[in-house]
Amino acid sequence: MATRSQILRKDQILSTLMMVRQDILVETSNLSRKQQQQQIFLGDWSILDLLAHLAGWDRANLDAVKSVLDGQIPAFYEYHDRDWQTCNAILVKKYRKDSFKELIASVKTSHKTLIEFLQALPPENFTTDFGVRFRGYKVTIQRLLEAEAKDEQVHYRQITGFFKDLK
Repeated sequence: MATRSQILRKDQILSTLMMVRQDILVETSNLSRKQQQQQIFLGDWSILDLLAHLAGWDRANLDAVKSVLDGQIPAFYEYHDRDWQTCNAILVKKYRKDSFKELIASVKTSHKTLIEFLQALPPENFTTDFGVRFRGYKVTIQRLLEAEAKDEQVHYRQITGFFKDLK
């Protein structure tokens, strides 16, 4: 049975994930085609690449959560390097679309799928130690999702900072 603190923590994590994603989608929705193509992240990412990155991590984290529940290390750890550059490049290449409209739809769908799966999980599963370790680091569902939320918050600040400077 979940404790009140576990229920609140799960709700907080899901709420943060949903709010930051909504903020990113609102901020990017009014960009011109030229702005969508500008390379503004990590030296060579455009908004389209960033959105592909988000869609890819939604899917990667969905698989990762399932792996943790099964006591297995998530597959993306195979590509662990500085700032997850290799994994990010793979995800951007796989999920990138040239159509902004199609990419937004993909991002919304991938996020909805992830959130719905997470909502169905018992709150205690977020903090449960399923015995998954990576280089001595305990991998939990909560930690995976907190990392995703932190990453998306950084990207939101990058988006707003970059386009604020253009105005």
